[in-house]
Amino acid sequence: MWDFTHPPLNEELAGRYRVDWMLPSECADRLLSGTADIGNVPIAALAANPELRIVPGCVIASKGRIRSLLLVRRAARELGAIRTVALDTASRTTVTYAQILFKKWWNPEAQFVPMAADLDAMLERADAAVVIGDPALMALEERANRSERTSEELVYHDLAVEWRALTGLPYVSAVWAAREDVSESVAADFLASRDHGRANTDALVAEWSKKIAVPAETIRTYLSENIHYVLDEECVEGMRGFFRAAAEVGVLPEYELKLESQRVS
Repeated sequence: MWDFTHPPLNEELAGRYRVDWMLPSECADRLLSGTADIGNVPIAALAANPELRIVPGCVIASKGRIRSLLLVRRAARELGAIRTVALDTASRTTVTYAQILFKKWWNPEAQFVPMAADLDAMLERADAAVVIGDPALMALEERANRSERTSEELVYHDLAVEWRALTGLPYVSAVWAAREDVSESVAADFLASRDHGRANTDALVAEWSKKIAVPAETIRTYLSENIHYVLDEECVEGMRGFFRAAAEVGVLPEYELKLESQRVS
């Protein structure tokens, strides 16, 4: 979003786009209802609305450790023995990944409980918790403090690492999607903004270290190493693998990813 929020291009883009900020799951709802034209959506939303077009080139993915998508469990309860999982529902895709992992590999009998992103409250109610985004990054930073405070030993599973180990595929979280075919000029705006953002990592680190209680170096690593931004062929295969597995275990309808008309760069 660099060009949309920073000079020199933000004023020009403001004349062509109106930007509303919300959770990824809400972006998907807005596209589905027709109250938005383009949204950064969890890829699971594509199966619910097969008519959506993917804006080419951009993705939120990870080819290794992601850190912002965690399954946290009590050390005394192994993955196969987990009966209840509290889910942060900020991203439908992460919820779907968690369901696939349990149904296909860990414990198909596990029950899922939607909850707000509060790790203490989640673990009071369930054997494990899925936390997403800033709460996940902060949970990692607070590991030592929480252990000292509660005397409880927890295991923190990075969902991207777990997914890669089991499937060999990258963990693909979100794409830009649109209700209609995207013109080359619109696609170019998003690609340029992505690239300009990547070129301004230092400025983003300085900006975001004032907004969330996470050390600047953690944010730098997250932006420059943990997140992959280019919708390349490996990420396309990762998306196809996700949709196959989701349909196989019955958590999403069958969905065929179509990118024939997309220019992936």
